[in-house]
Amino acid sequence: MTQKPILTGRGLVKHYGRVTALDRCDFDLYPGEVLAVIGDNGAGKSSLIKALSGAIQIDEGDIELEGQPVNFASPLDARDAGIETVYQTLALSPALSIVDNMFVGREIRKDNFMGRYLKMLDQKKMEELAREKLSDLGLMTIQNINQAVETLSGGQRQGVAVARAAAFGSKVIIMDEPTAALGVKESRRVLDLIRDVKAKGMPIVLISHNMPHVFEVADRIHVHRLGRRLCVIDPKEHTMNDAVAYMTGAKAPEGAEAA
Repeated sequence: MTQKPILTGRGLVKHYGRVTALDRCDFDLYPGEVLAVIGDNGAGKSSLIKALSGAIQIDEGDIELEGQPVNFASPLDARDAGIETVYQTLALSPALSIVDNMFVGREIRKDNFMGRYLKMLDQKKMEELAREKLSDLGLMTIQNINQAVETLSGGQRQGVAVARAAAFGSKVIIMDEPTAALGVKESRRVLDLIRDVKAKGMPIVLISHNMPHVFEVADRIHVHRLGRRLCVIDPKEHTMNDAVAYMTGAKAPEGAEAA
C-alpha cells in the first residue's frame, strides 16, 4: 500500500512470567479499512489488541497512531486518543442503565448555569443520542433505554457495546468477537454496522473466529501465530481453508504480504 498506516506496532513483546504472549509482533492498520485479526487459541491475539488499546503495557516495541509514538497507560488514554474497543467481555456495568453505559465517562452536561457550575447532566439529550445510536444498529427491540443492562439478553448487551464504540470512536474502532454472543439476525446487523462505519472512513480492527464473517467484511486479514504476525492475506485471493491452514501451521503462506 502507498498510503501510510493509521495505527502500527513494531517489535511488540509481552511476557507473562515465562510465557511469551507477544514475540516481536508487527501490526499495521490502514485508513478506512476493515482489518481482521485471526489466530488459534493462545496465539496472542488478545494480548495484541490489549496492547494497542492500552489495557496492557508492552515490555518492548513501539506503537504509533497517525505517525506519532504513543504509550497508553490505560484504556482511558487510548480512548482519549480516539481508539474505541469492544472487548469480548463487553466491559459494561450491569447495574447501570443502557444510557448510563453508553455515556459513562463522557456524560453530557446541560448547556446552562446548572450544567456549567452545578454539573447537572442533560439526561434528555443523552437519552435521545443513545436511542439514535441503538436505532442505527437496528437494536430498538429495547423498549426502555433507562432499564439496567443486567436485564438485557446477551445479544442486546453486545449491541449496546458495539453501538457505544461506533458512536464515540474517532480514529480507530477495535471489535473483539462482536458477533460471538449474537444470533443470526443480530450478527447481520453488526456486520452491516461495520460496513456503515467503514463507509464513513473509520478503520476497524475485527478479531473473530467466525471465518464467514471475516471473509465477508474484511479488506485484509492479519494471521497471528505463536505470538507474532505470520502474514497478511487478501480474502479475495485466499480461501477460508487457506486461512485456517496458515493459522494452525498446516500450510506455509503463499501469495501473502510478508510479516
